[in-house]
Amino acid sequence: MNKVFILFLAIAAASCHSGVKPDQKSDESEISKQGQDQSVVTLSEAQIKNAGIVIGRAEKRNVSTLLKVNGKVDVPPQNIVSISFPLGGYLKTTKLLPGMPVRKGEAIGVLEDPQYIQLQQDYLSAKIKQEQLQKEFTRQQELNAGKASSDKVLEQATSDYQTQKVMVKSLGQKLSLIGLNPEKINADNISKSVNVYSPINGFVSKVDVNIGKYVRPTDVLFELINPEDIHLALSVFQKDVSLLSIGQQVDATTANDPDKKYSAQIILISRDIDADGTVEVHCHFKHMDKTLIPGMYMNAEIETHAADAVTVPEDAVVMYEKKYYVFEQKDNNQFQIIEVQTGPAANGTIAITSENNQALLQQNIVLKNAYALLMKMKNTGEGAD
Repeated sequence: MNKVFILFLAIAAASCHSGVKPDQKSDESEISKQGQDQSVVTLSEAQIKNAGIVIGRAEKRNVSTLLKVNGKVDVPPQNIVSISFPLGGYLKTTKLLPGMPVRKGEAIGVLEDPQYIQLQQDYLSAKIKQEQLQKEFTRQQELNAGKASSDKVLEQATSDYQTQKVMVKSLGQKLSLIGLNPEKINADNISKSVNVYSPINGFVSKVDVNIGKYVRPTDVLFELINPEDIHLALSVFQKDVSLLSIGQQVDATTANDPDKKYSAQIILISRDIDADGTVEVHCHFKHMDKTLIPGMYMNAEIETHAADAVTVPEDAVVMYEKKYYVFEQKDNNQFQIIEVQTGPAANGTIAITSENNQALLQQNIVLKNAYALLMKMKNTGEGAD
C-alpha cells in the first residue's frame, strides 16, 4: 500500500513541476490555430481602448476634390531651335551664354574657313563667265538670223549659256545658305568669315561650342527657345486620369514663391503610361510670365468634377508594401485586413474605388487608428517567424 501511495505522489509532483494545466494546453493549440491566418488580428477590449480604435462604416458622399500633382514648365518641339552651320568652319567669336535673350536676325556668332573664300571666288568667276557666254549667245543669234551661222553653232551657244546660268544660280543659293547676299559680293569685299544669325526671338538654352573649335555641318552650335508657347507638363497617376478632362482649370505654384498662383488650362491628356505609372497632362498658361523658365518644377492643384463616391476617413486606410488596405471587424474583437483601391483625397476623407466598395457601406470597419492594427499584425507575423 505504501508503494502505491509513493508512486501516486511522484506522478503528482512531476505534473505540478511542469507548470502546465490540462486545459492550458488546449488554449495554446487554439492560439496557434488562429495565428495561421495572417490576415486576421485579434485585440483585447483594453487594447482596442488604448489604441483609440473607432469602428464604423464607409459613407457615400458627393465628392469634389482638389487633385494635387506636380510637373515642370516645358516647351513644345516646334519652339526649340537647334542652330548648326551648313558648311562647317571654325568658331571665331560668340558672346552667347545660357539664359541670354536674342532677337530675330541678330548675329550670335562668327565662323571662318577658307572654303567661304573659295565659294565666293567660284561665284564671281561663274558670273563673269556667264556674261561672256551671254554675249556669245546674243552674237550667234544675230549671225543665225542672217544665215551667217549654222543652227548647230547657235544650239551650242544656247546650251553653254543656260548651263552657266544654272551654275551661277546654284552658287548664289549656297552663298545665301551661309548668310551671304550674292548681289552684294564683288572682288573688293570677299570675306573669310560669315555671321550666324538667330532665326527667332527668344533666349539661349544651350551653348555647345567654344572659340576656336571646328564644327561640322551636323554639329549643333547653339540651342534657342521661343518662350511664347511654353506650357506646363504635369505627371498624374493613372488612377486619377479619369477625373480629368480637356478645359479643366489648373492653379500652379513654384517652390520659390508658393503664394503666387499661375492659372492654366488642360489642353492635352496623353494616352501613354510612363514606367512609374503616371500619365503626362499638358496645360496652357492663361497669361505668359517671363519668370517661368523651361525645366522649372511646379506644384499644381486641379479641381475635379463632383461625383458620388464611397469614402472613409484617411486614418482608416493603411499602406503596406505599396498596396492600400482597410480593416473589417469580425467576431470576438477580430479584424481582417482587406485590400482596396483608392481615389482622390480631400478634407480628411479618401475615396474607395475598388469593385467591393459598396460592401463597405454595410460592413463595420476601423475608421480611426487603423495603423495600430497593422503594427500589431506585423509584430505578430515577425514573432511567428
